[in-house]
Amino acid sequence: MSDSSQGRMPPKQLLHPRYWPNWIGVGLLVATTYLPYTLQMAIGKTLGLILHKVARSRRHIAEVNMDLCFPEKSAAERAALVRQIFIDNGKGMMETLIGWFRAPDHLAGRTRFHGFDKLRKAQEEGKGVLLLGAHYSMLDLAGALFITQLPANISYRPQDNPVMNWLMERRRARLYIDCFTRKDIRGFIRCLKKGQILWYAQDQDFGRKNSIFVDFFGIPTATITATSRIAKAGQAYVMPMTYFRAEDNTYDVTIHDPLPIPSGDEVADAELANKFIEDQLRQHPSQYLWLHRRFKTRPVKGESFYKKK
Repeated sequence: MSDSSQGRMPPKQLLHPRYWPNWIGVGLLVATTYLPYTLQMAIGKTLGLILHKVARSRRHIAEVNMDLCFPEKSAAERAALVRQIFIDNGKGMMETLIGWFRAPDHLAGRTRFHGFDKLRKAQEEGKGVLLLGAHYSMLDLAGALFITQLPANISYRPQDNPVMNWLMERRRARLYIDCFTRKDIRGFIRCLKKGQILWYAQDQDFGRKNSIFVDFFGIPTATITATSRIAKAGQAYVMPMTYFRAEDNTYDVTIHDPLPIPSGDEVADAELANKFIEDQLRQHPSQYLWLHRRFKTRPVKGESFYKKK
């Protein structure tokens, strides 16, 4: 998917009057990306706090996730953490817009890049790299910052809202070599065999099919096993990548040492990847998409952590 292939104008069906509220909202959001950065973060925080009050179903999901993952914390500590999750994801919404609509290097001066020599060394060896990312709150901004250092491909899940999906695909296409839907395994392997970088995340619940249950925060969690197979077929290194916002609103984008994946044991590989993400989240517990039902699929069909009592 290239930027030119998307066209400058959206498809005619997306210009129908029923989508006009979406486009008006998009226009207002784009305008905020030209405000001073401190004001953008204040807007993000305010938006997060509003959602914390009104988005009851999402707050319930976050509360359940905190109860499951941080039982050692007091109820008051977990409640404060849920509030901070909404704040950080509100800021993450603003960072997504910055990543989409401003120049990739717009916030490079606020960013510390670590470990990119590992990627350059792998490319000198002619090896592809599967970047093992996760849904940390500054995901799209991290991608824009990343490509100021090295070109990359990404995988993604199409959005349900057609306006937002068209916008997301077009804005991401301007940044990356190629954007593959998460089911385009052949595309993944092809770019890795070329010695390119593919940013890939396995940390969402995609259901029972093609998943196994391995621990994440001590909870059996549906985890896809494609990471091992893609790395093996693409003859690629698997290197974790993390991206977090510091308290002073600066950023750290870090490439970590390669993980021993594939090991020949898909269960062990999935456990290792989950453990890495868990370790990162214990250091930055609020900067993650905890508004997602990470533990939706259970080993026993019909069970749910998220049913309200």
